[in-house]
Amino acid sequence: MALLEVDGLVARYGRITALDGISLTVDEGEIVTLIGANGAGKTTTLRAISGLVRPAAGAIRFAGRDTSKLAPNDVVRAGISHAPEGRHVFPRMTVRENLELGAYTRSVTSEIAEDLERVLGIFPRLKERYTQKAGTMSGGEQQMLAIARALMSRPRVLLLDEPSLGLSPKLVQTIFEVIRDINRRGTTILLIEQNARQALAVASRGYVLEVGRIAHAGAAAELAASEAVRAAYLGGAA
Repeated sequence: MALLEVDGLVARYGRITALDGISLTVDEGEIVTLIGANGAGKTTTLRAISGLVRPAAGAIRFAGRDTSKLAPNDVVRAGISHAPEGRHVFPRMTVRENLELGAYTRSVTSEIAEDLERVLGIFPRLKERYTQKAGTMSGGEQQMLAIARALMSRPRVLLLDEPSLGLSPKLVQTIFEVIRDINRRGTTILLIEQNARQALAVASRGYVLEVGRIAHAGAAAELAASEAVRAAYLGGAA
């Protein structure tokens, strides 16, 4: 049984259908990526999984439990955390305060302290900026903070929406190294990424969304080698 399963998911914004019956699975320990053009429905998929968008039809199951009607805070408590596109850190709060807010669903102080040390080990730059206000940090540092804050809920599945957006090539490499590291430490990841080549390089499997529907699915290496996927998303033939 898949750890996360999306089955026939339909999502609408008013009269506009953003997702038209998509189905996908994520197994425990995997990195799975969703790629596609802007407006294909990638962000809506993550927002539906995290409870920010109410599905019009279909099911979302996490560890065998239907989570499609849960409020976002209950989705976090269930074990799914979301680092959204655009970072959305709290700019007037310090790095420490942002990280502590990531653990708002938890109550065991000693475990929260352990996880603070863990995420600061993954992101040493945040340790250097620990008392700095988040709004004064660079875009790359804010992206690290957004991911670290999501990890503070100790999720089984981490949803990442465009983690490399707007970053320099050097920082993009750093972010993808961190994604691999987080996965090696035991967190399952569902990744949306504008850099399709990098996303398929880090993932084990992938799905291609086109206008709210799954157009292609398979092993990441197979998608990267597909002529149709290369032409549309990878800049042509290799």
